[in-house]
Amino acid sequence: MAAIAAAVAAASSALSSFRLTKPSSLIRTRHHLRTISCSSHSTEFNITFAPSKPKTLEPKPGLVPEFSDEHGQLFIPWIVRDENGNLTLQTTPPARLLNAMANAKTQSKKKKEKQSSTKAVAVAEPKHSKAARRFYNQNFRDPPQRLSKVLAAAGVASRRSSEELIFEGRVTVNGSVCNTPQTRVDPVRDVIYVNGNRLSKKLPPKVYLALNKPKGYICSSGEKETKSVTSLFDDYLKSWDKRNPGKPKPRLFTVGRLDVATTGLIIVTNDGEFAQKISHPSSNLSKEYIATIDGAVNKRHLIAISKGTVIEGVHCTPDVVELIPQQPDISRPRLRIVVHEGRNHEVRELVKDAGLQIHALKRVRIGGFRLPADLGLGKHVELKQSNLKALGWKS
Repeated sequence: MAAIAAAVAAASSALSSFRLTKPSSLIRTRHHLRTISCSSHSTEFNITFAPSKPKTLEPKPGLVPEFSDEHGQLFIPWIVRDENGNLTLQTTPPARLLNAMANAKTQSKKKKEKQSSTKAVAVAEPKHSKAARRFYNQNFRDPPQRLSKVLAAAGVASRRSSEELIFEGRVTVNGSVCNTPQTRVDPVRDVIYVNGNRLSKKLPPKVYLALNKPKGYICSSGEKETKSVTSLFDDYLKSWDKRNPGKPKPRLFTVGRLDVATTGLIIVTNDGEFAQKISHPSSNLSKEYIATIDGAVNKRHLIAISKGTVIEGVHCTPDVVELIPQQPDISRPRLRIVVHEGRNHEVRELVKDAGLQIHALKRVRIGGFRLPADLGLGKHVELKQSNLKALGWKS
């Protein structure tokens, strides 16, 4: 025992001094300590460590060599039937399986996108408080209007015909027959029926059109008239639903009138307030006409026209009267006449009282808007905001 204790003490002293020499005897340990030499007669211990042995991967028994790499990575074999009907083994999945998986992922992605878009559309509009709705109604909602005006704006009939429907008791408001055209109603809140048909809550949008009126058409919108100006807009109204889905069709009428033999510019709209403003004499809009004359025109005729004439008890004088220079392709003389009062047949009466006979009469301008030179007879064009301003209208 004394010898063993002495050996342990010597080993501790040797480890602390790190003195290494060649080994004299071998003792195996499980901590990779390969050699330890000791001597009962010496106090020195010699310790060495064996070099680490590299790891080598041995193939597992029963593993098919062609379905593993050099590191032993396992590949799942696929049994596939080739074009000749023979079964073969391969390391990759069949092409048709890969295509089917790719298509399934694409369809799933599209379905998710469709569901997300549907959810986004289905989100309800935010609800507003009573105070917010009251503020909107008081400041932005259109005030109640006369019943006859609402019916005319909805395209039921003209203002005068709407009044006749009301007087006949064919219009009900909130379940009660209304016989007063001046009754104030709100088409959004009130329930209005005409001849048993409910009036739409949505009023048609305002429409402003410029027409190049041909000869032989009158400006009346009566049903008995076969060649009315409004009949030139049948195709326009037929395609209304495609261009304005969900909106009621407008009831069109002319602003002012041109007689059946006069051609040229006329405004067509469904805005009664606009029509009243433009056609009223207080608007002071000038209107320019080109009158083609049968026979010769001299200075005496021009002076007579410029002096004016009496129409319906009112003396009317034109703003401008001038003879247009002769052109090679036009044999008859032409006069340019500008008026602003717009009396019935005013230009024709002025020329007639001067001793001349009109061959053709055409209106080419109203206010600051001139009939487009490339607009054919019977054709129309929608007026832009700048055109409405040229007519003196501020919406």
